[in-house]
Amino acid sequence: MVACGLLAASGVQGSDLAKEARWAAQIVDSLMDGDAVYLDDGRSEFLALETPATDDDSTRAVVVMHGTGVHPNWPTVVQPLRVRLTESGWHTLSIQMPVLANEAEHGDYAGIYDWVPGRIDAAVRYLRDKGAEKVVLVGHSQGATMVAYYLSRAHAPVDGFVAVGMSGGIAGGPMDTLAQLPQLDLPILDLYGSEDLPEVLASAAQRREATTSGDYTQQTVDGADHFFDGEEAQLLEVVNGWLDPRY
Repeated sequence: MVACGLLAASGVQGSDLAKEARWAAQIVDSLMDGDAVYLDDGRSEFLALETPATDDDSTRAVVVMHGTGVHPNWPTVVQPLRVRLTESGWHTLSIQMPVLANEAEHGDYAGIYDWVPGRIDAAVRYLRDKGAEKVVLVGHSQGATMVAYYLSRAHAPVDGFVAVGMSGGIAGGPMDTLAQLPQLDLPILDLYGSEDLPEVLASAAQRREATTSGDYTQQTVDGADHFFDGEEAQLLEVVNGWLDPRY
């Protein structure tokens, strides 16, 4: 609470740490799969949900990142990926990304993107220390926008990027995904639903054209919306089908 107040007083936006604490209390109290751990991004501690692979192999790991304003156990996309990828031999770590108050506009999030690198760095470092030889970043919606921002700058070495429901972002700032994609030199899966949000569908061709990665796959799941409601099996099938031959 004090940290949030100091940031507001100085005119610098920061993550809503009180909201993060409320999410954490709710999640930890009802957690069914995995364990809650707390990582340090250099500004504060933040919640992460760690779920070991069912075969106890920690050499392949994914960091899962949620969308706007929610949490690392969000029931759509995030929770199915963090839990069910473990059945395919992936050690998962779903992390709390920076959030703003509920009334914040989507574009307001640009003001807290400088919080993103520290959180992803902490997650990657944690997994490497656990023995991960391959680390793939998986982001949904704005989580994917945050990953693109992270990867377009100096960052910890990672091995791939799975973007679910990624849009072209907002031009001219840290959320400008179309400007960042040409700087990403690693395998990328750009996955979205045929009934996804208008901004995701409208930018699909632009994302494909902007990407210079030599290993880029864009795939649509027919009938899926932005949250893959009722299409979780197809979501996992596509993600696993992309991951398995590469790692």
